Amino acid sequence: MGVPAAKLKSNKQLLAIKRPRRKLSLTVLLFILPAIIPLIIFWIYPMGKSLYISFTDWDYVSPEYDFVGFSNYTDLLTDPGFYSVLVNTVVFSMGVVIPCVAGGLMLALLVSGNGKGMGIYRTLIFSPWVTPTVAVSIVWSWIYEPNVGLANWILNLLQLPALGWTSSSTWAMPAVIIVSIWKGVGWAMIFYLNALKKVPVSLYEAASLDGASKWRQFLHITIPFISPTTLFLIVITSIDALQAYDQIQVLTQGGPAGSTRTMLYFYYQTAFEEFNMGKATATAILLVLITAAFSFLQFIFSKRWVHYQ
Repeated sequence: MGVPAAKLKSNKQLLAIKRPRRKLSLTVLLFILPAIIPLIIFWIYPMGKSLYISFTDWDYVSPEYDFVGFSNYTDLLTDPGFYSVLVNTVVFSMGVVIPCVAGGLMLALLVSGNGKGMGIYRTLIFSPWVTPTVAVSIVWSWIYEPNVGLANWILNLLQLPALGWTSSSTWAMPAVIIVSIWKGVGWAMIFYLNALKKVPVSLYEAASLDGASKWRQFLHITIPFISPTTLFLIVITSIDALQAYDQIQVLTQGGPAGSTRTMLYFYYQTAFEEFNMGKATATAILLVLITAAFSFLQFIFSKRWVHYQ
């Protein structure tokens, strides 16, 4: 028996529809391949490889290693030293993020006008961000020098006792935090300058006519309108703080007595000083999970205070 003409016609129509779809899919694939291939090679594959290594006892040198399961993770989570590193990481992150975001907003409000020399001030404040962190840290190591450094010279002028700064377990963390704030606050300022320009002037005019003070205008107009920028800066600055390494390496090398050893520096020491790559990659995986969870929570709680236009 022959195939009915109606069925043949239907099959031809389906083939005619599928051909353009396949051609479109192939075209889309060709366009996204240049982006997908580097993503796979330099991000997805290394992440997968790191996850696998975290379940091994590889020493970074030997070609052979054993699969040890979750031993590296249990060793970390039962090690009191790891929790000390975790506390240092939280203290450092909070100490950098809050002043950077708040300071960036204050500086943006101060230099947002078109007065004489404002462009120079904005450039000077932003310039530390484009300076390599290693160079910035070396300069600050001279400033913190106990005997002839600028920091203690200023303290002496104010009749205050000199500090050990990077050689003191009490002041080493604040010293590294100050360097990180000095470098990052100008970057936050640039984003706030752009956000402040987008706040409608008519709202300020209406609020002034209603008798609202400058402070109330700032709280009820400026803050809500720039809240998306604030969320962006909190998330990015938090991630940047969690991944801080250069300033710690140059200024304190994680000391004194581990007082400035954060998770990323702990990873470096475990991997390249102790040659325990399995435990080091387990630390890196935990850092990624903490960063992702922290960012996720920020987005969840931001629904209460971030207002999109």
